[in-house]
Order: sequence, then structure tokens, then C-alpha cells
Amino acid sequence: MRRIALFLMCTVMLVCASQCTAQIFHRKKKVDKSTAASNTAEPDKQLYDKAMADVKRGHHEVGRLSLQTLINTYPDSEYLAKAKLAIADSYYKEGGTSNTTQAINGYKDFIVFFPFLPEAAYAQMQVAMANYNEMAKPDRDTTHAIAAEEEFQTFLLKYPKDPLVPQAEQRLREVQEMLAEGQYRVAYYYYVKGDRRAAAGRLIPLVRRYPLYSKSDSALWMLGDIFEKSERKDLAGAYYAQIVRNYPLSSRADAAKGKVKDFGMPVPQADPKAVAWMTAEQNTPRPHESLIHKPFGLLHSGPDVHMAARNGPPVLTPESDEGGGDILKGGNQTTIAASGGTTGIVATVKPGEAAPAGTQTSGASSEDANANSGSDSTTGTAAADANAPTGTSPDSAKTEDSAKADATQADAAKTDQTPKQKESSSKKKGLRKILPW
Repeated sequence: MRRIALFLMCTVMLVCASQCTAQIFHRKKKVDKSTAASNTAEPDKQLYDKAMADVKRGHHEVGRLSLQTLINTYPDSEYLAKAKLAIADSYYKEGGTSNTTQAINGYKDFIVFFPFLPEAAYAQMQVAMANYNEMAKPDRDTTHAIAAEEEFQTFLLKYPKDPLVPQAEQRLREVQEMLAEGQYRVAYYYYVKGDRRAAAGRLIPLVRRYPLYSKSDSALWMLGDIFEKSERKDLAGAYYAQIVRNYPLSSRADAAKGKVKDFGMPVPQADPKAVAWMTAEQNTPRPHESLIHKPFGLLHSGPDVHMAARNGPPVLTPESDEGGGDILKGGNQTTIAASGGTTGIVATVKPGEAAPAGTQTSGASSEDANANSGSDSTTGTAAADANAPTGTSPDSAKTEDSAKADATQADAAKTDQTPKQKESSSKKKGLRKILPW
């Protein structure tokens, strides 16, 4: 009897254990409410909600597939614009070079198809930020930096009242700081090397286009020194005067005043706006790099923009839209502005005279003008009259003289090709050996 009772007890225990195990492993599954029969939502909304849930969990490919299905199946859906924007956001969040390219294309398509939606401003900002995140260091490829500058400028010009404007302005300052730094490094290399023409050719557009650059005062000082050594004290004094006027709190301001006085030129007054801007920059807190963190910056692929300006309006004019520097004046004279004419450095050149270094005249480059330095208009006219045969009219003599001048310019242009080739090749050799950072 005892054996029978023990057997029955074990049987009951086994039955109870099996029921408990069945309840544990056969719990009721969660019902997907988005696809449940009781859900009365539209199918396009169900697809959109499911896709966004997948993207939120990190399943970007699955989410993008659902969103693309929504776009193809329901072309008139109210979620069409949201789906297109969500696909671009998914590529952007996933990251990587190829995904960033896909995100840029997606945002641009959204702007084309839905230009009047409020999200168009966000899409334009994302295009700029995608290029910003792909920027390399100043001495590397600047393709993404140039694209980021253009896209931020487009955003600020198209959506000046958008809440993202302050962020876009700061990012644009950082992009322009990086682009200016790249030009400054190359210019400094040529400056130390002693190639004044190559250095001035990079410094002049730098100080003209990027006034908020953290080393603009140093760039202006180098330009003043270049023209001073070239015995063009009028241009050198003008560049030194820009330091006094536009960068009055710079460490070079006192030395620049002394240079202007030595040249016998009037010392300009400091611009009150420049004083206010530089004061705000000095009072702006900036992240401090420790001695341990600084060496590891060499391992980072992105640029260091902690020295970028935090105040002041960035440049909103695209570089391709800026005018040239040739201004023709009456009286048979040519007024030459240094690389765009917005720096205030202007020289008047009469026929037969040489253009100053770093400037450009119509029909001839600055190298050609410098190659012809030392020529005199009176001497050239007298030589033309002396070489003209007896009975030849002055007009024909001038025609022959102009033909010879054209031939001389053509020969000079051919001769200038070799230095340019050498210059481009010298950029690749030993650039880092002489840089100060």
C-alpha cells in the first residue's frame, strides 16, 4: 500500500510540475497592435509606425525597406514627405561615408519635392551638417569643407528666421576657420621659403575673404613685410594700417603703428566695431587642451576648430560670386585692386608701368606685370618712335609697338609656366618640415 501511495504522490507532483512548465513556456504572445484586426488605422500609417520603430531600435535597413514600400505603394499618402525625410535621417544616423552620401542625396530630393514644407529648412541644415561631419584636416582634401561652406551659406540666405540660424552661423565660422587655416599654412611655407609672390598670392585672398580668421592679423603682417621688402611701402603701409584699424587688440597692433609712422603715413583710428568684436572674442570661454590630450589630436581625422570665432557675422557670399579685381579708369589709367578689391589696397598704374606684386591687371597676370618691372612709359614711347621707319605715321608705330607687346606677353606667359609647375610640385615636397605647428 505504501508503494501505491508513493506512486500516486509522485504522479501528482509530476502532473503539477508539467502544468507549471507549460504555463511558463506557453505564455500568451504579445499581439502586434499595428497589425491587429482591431486596429482601424490606415495601412500607410501602420507601415510608417512600424518603420520608425525599427529605425529607433537600430534596424535601419528594415525600417528603410518599410518606408520605401510605403512610398511605392501609397504615392498619395499623407506620410509620403515624412517617409522620405525619415529615410534620409536613417542614413545620416547610421553614419559612414556611403551612408552620408545617401543621406545628402535624400535630403536634397526632399528639398526639391517639398520646398515649401517647414521641414525643408531642417533638410538643408542636415545637408550642411553631413558635409561638416566629413571634413578633413586643413592640410587634406577640402572638398567636403567647401561643400559645407556653400550649404551653410544657402541655409542662412534661404531661411534667415529659422531657429537653427545661430547653430548654422557657428558651424559656418568653424568651416571658414578651417579653410583659412589651410591657405595660411601654404602661404607661411612660401613666406619662410622666401617666395614672396607665391605667399602674397595666397595671403591676399585670405585676408579679403576671411576677416574672422584667428590669424588674420599675422597674415596682414606678412603681407606688409612682403611689400616692404619689395620696396612698395605704399602697399605695405596700407596692410599695416589694416591691423591697426581692424585688429586693434592684436599683439601686432603697436608694431604696425610704428611701421605706419615710419612710412610717413597717417595712423588710422581703431574701428569701434572691431574693438567690440575682439573684446567679445577674448571674453568668450574656450575649451583648454591639456598636454596629454594635445598629442592624441594627431590621431583624429577631423579638424580642430576650437580657435574659430564665436562672434561676428560669417561670410555669406560664395567665392564664385565675388567680382574680379580689375577696375578700369578714365585717363588711360588702370586701377588695380588686390584680389577682389575689398581690402582697400588699390594701386594706379599708367601705361608702361609695372603692376605691384600681388595685384592683377586685365589681359596680363601679376607674374607678367612683375616680369616687366622697370619699364618706363616715356622710354617705351621714345623707343617706338625711334624704331619707326621714315614716313610712318604715329598710329602705325603704335600698332607695331602693341604687336610687339603682345608677343612679349605671350613669351612671358610661356616662361611663367615653368615656375607654376615647380610651385605645384614644391607643395608636395617637405611642406611639413617648415610649418610651425
